[in-house]
Amino acid sequence: MTEPAAPAARPHRRALLGLAVLALPTLLLSIDMSVLYLALPHLAADLAPTGPQLLWAVDAYGFMVAGFLVTMGTLGDRIGRRRLLLIGAAAFGAASAVAAFAPTIEVLIATRALMGVAGATLMPSTLGLIGGMFPDPRHRATAIAVWSACFMGGTAIGPMVGGVLLHWFWWGSVFLLGVPVMVLLLVCGPLLLPEQRADHPGRLDLTSVALSLAAVLPVVHGLKTLADGHAPAVPLLTVAAGLAAGALFVRRQLRLTDPLLDLRLFRAPAFGAALAVMAAGALAMGGTFLLISQYFQLVAGYPPLTAGLWLVPPSLAMIAATLAAPPLAARIGRATVIGGGMFVTAAGFAVLALVPAQDGALPVMAGLLLASVGLGPGAALVADIVIGSAPAERAGAAASLSETSGELGIALGIALIGSLSAAVYRAGITLPEGVPDAAASSLAQAADIARTLPDDLAAALLGPAREAFTAGLNLAGGIGAVAMAVFGAAALVLLRTPEKSAAPDESPAPGGSVRVNG
Repeated sequence: MTEPAAPAARPHRRALLGLAVLALPTLLLSIDMSVLYLALPHLAADLAPTGPQLLWAVDAYGFMVAGFLVTMGTLGDRIGRRRLLLIGAAAFGAASAVAAFAPTIEVLIATRALMGVAGATLMPSTLGLIGGMFPDPRHRATAIAVWSACFMGGTAIGPMVGGVLLHWFWWGSVFLLGVPVMVLLLVCGPLLLPEQRADHPGRLDLTSVALSLAAVLPVVHGLKTLADGHAPAVPLLTVAAGLAAGALFVRRQLRLTDPLLDLRLFRAPAFGAALAVMAAGALAMGGTFLLISQYFQLVAGYPPLTAGLWLVPPSLAMIAATLAAPPLAARIGRATVIGGGMFVTAAGFAVLALVPAQDGALPVMAGLLLASVGLGPGAALVADIVIGSAPAERAGAAASLSETSGELGIALGIALIGSLSAAVYRAGITLPEGVPDAAASSLAQAADIARTLPDDLAAALLGPAREAFTAGLNLAGGIGAVAMAVFGAAALVLLRTPEKSAAPDESPAPGGSVRVNG
């Protein structure tokens, strides 16, 4: 009979305070990904951007985050994760202040891009530091659950925060959130966070850096462009070019003594399976969340702040489920929690597949609530599997892969589900006589055009438009239900590994051990 493991010593108070310091920028960075959406009309009225410029103001941040995650995660392993975190915090705070008072759209785009590069230094650094600060697997799982709850909760409450700020202040106020948080990080970070780096990290291969950017940026850009309804030829070519660069990147990493990304991490079966599960969940939620936010505003007819408030219960449920994941996994196993959670998510998507166009706000929230509860535990436990499967000196690189899989999953979800729902909308709508053809392109366009029409004609347009849009949401929900059930079954099988699994390679990876300085 196996004796129960002795309880681990409680984490040091300094580690707990350090976790609180790391949670704040994580929350802020995820809020920043969605907070700008509600500010776009105000920003457009003030800076008068062109259509492409407005898109770049939104997308520059996400593009730079996705493009630089791999590089920054590995760079943190080399120069020190705390050092990179503090450099990124200073850059993010300064760029946020400039963005808040940007006099032109060009300045705003440039500062958003800088914020993205700085954000890419912060995300893997925070997760990598947590892996070193909590060496005990149970404590690490709880700490990563707190980190995941902040990240997912921030993404969900971003629109609500934006709505509150825009109700009282100007559009630039959404950027000023970052300044006090980064100042606090710069003050407390050196006192509470240990420095972690590999003893012998090797040189940084700049060719690999260029190839990683050439792989990720075109793929993300192509998928987002495809989701915006552009002709598919150019976006698909862009994605193909990115995939070709990715193949060259992988080939180079296999030949280098000191690779930018150590592909030996994938020798642990749980590592690759965990990344796939994370990407699948991000894909399903990324595309569906976009449709749900539009449903509340364009179908249910709620103003932005009210629509944001409807998202609060699912956000709170996701945070609670995420925090409950580690103790639940300790009782019944990580694979059971992750796989079972994905089945709950599948049930939530099944509810969305049945949502009506009229009086559907409550069913939409119920479906989103189930989906959020189901995905919350998986996000925390999968991140713990990724960090725990990697050698300590590669924690930053592992964290960057975790974040990159999520970013690419969201981009792919927006592209695939957004494009599919748009096609369903265009096929399902019949325009009344006298309504411009542009109303058939999207529900947002139809709503804008309806404001210029007489009441009876506007009603004749919006009724079928809302029905067509809801049909697209129903289809997305049905596909999501099937996908989550399949990946839930896969998680039950592929992630059922011993809790104390060996690292991918028992011998030290390039770079040797990790030096931790207080």
